[in-house]
Amino acid sequence: MAERRPMGALEAQVLEVLWSTDEARTPAQVLASLDTELAYTTVMTILTRLWEKGLATRVKQGRAYAYEATVSEADLAAARMSRELERSSDRMATMGRFVDGLDADEARQLLALLRQMEQ
Repeated sequence: MAERRPMGALEAQVLEVLWSTDEARTPAQVLASLDTELAYTTVMTILTRLWEKGLATRVKQGRAYAYEATVSEADLAAARMSRELERSSDRMATMGRFVDGLDADEARQLLALLRQMEQ
């Protein structure tokens, strides 16, 4: 399988539509949910790319396919964060900068998660 290209803004918008429902969506339904003037074929291309990247599944629905996200928003974000951490030559400094950017409530939540992991 070819290496995945990074996700673009349009792919992110389409994924947000897929995450907003528990049902598979056709390209026409996705297009109707987007606040943009994209062409139907553009939405079809984006959905096909998401399917090829393994970020969506598809099932035949009439003459079209209906698509559903295979990964949650949280799982996708966590995978991205892990990839960035792997790319860093100084993982501790990278994690430190990330933690420095958290507000007090987020820092408390992170600490609680770390304590749960220790148990």
